[in-house]
Amino acid sequence: MKRYDDYDAFAWVYNRSLGPDSTNRFYAIIERLLLKRLTPGAHVLDLCCGTGQLAQALSERGFDVAGIDGSGEMLRYARENAPQAAFELNDARNFDRLPMYQGVIAAFDSLNHVMHFDELCRVFRNVYGCLSNGGYFLMDLNLETGYRARWLGCSVLNEEDYVCIIRPTYDESSGIGQVAITLFRSVQEAWDRTDLELTQRCYSVEELQTGLVQTGFENIQIFDALNDLSLTGGIGRAYFLAEKPS
Repeated sequence: MKRYDDYDAFAWVYNRSLGPDSTNRFYAIIERLLLKRLTPGAHVLDLCCGTGQLAQALSERGFDVAGIDGSGEMLRYARENAPQAAFELNDARNFDRLPMYQGVIAAFDSLNHVMHFDELCRVFRNVYGCLSNGGYFLMDLNLETGYRARWLGCSVLNEEDYVCIIRPTYDESSGIGQVAITLFRSVQEAWDRTDLELTQRCYSVEELQTGLVQTGFENIQIFDALNDLSLTGGIGRAYFLAEKPS
């Protein structure tokens, strides 16, 4: 199974902009839904950890943090950003760890990048296996209303040393979202261009609930980011909190 190494080319700009912005924007929700349920110093796994800004925030608040990501370049930045955390280059669909974590987080719609439902269920089983009894799994995903409302047009990140053009599209018939990214980066008095395309899959609430229940999770709670959590611009994003039975 191919690891998510396509994201290596995106790591530099993600570390500069999207990683810090996402952590700043969503951390309070993660704290409210999950972290307040955990004991001080609890073991937490940041699954699909990206460039490590969330792992950094968790470490600074006293949690014992591990991170897993499929991009080696993302992890290079993560190790710099969160030196107290332990990182592993692996795939969310394949990792296997002992049941030692009180909490597992898959943040910033990372699991939308898993393109097949059976593979997503493999992720759920891996998470279930590494959680201690009574542990919690928190994930957020884009839902159909979010793709239809937010995955259109074009956005630009523009700084002195880079320009990143992001063009998302969503195909309702297939449930596939695609993001075409063009990055211009100033390197040694010249401009270097990188083009890449990332894809996401839209899952329904029913599919996600079914996958979690079949895995063995209980007490599944679903929070609408806009209506339940008052997240500005959160239309079509949902948080799922599930518990491994104690």
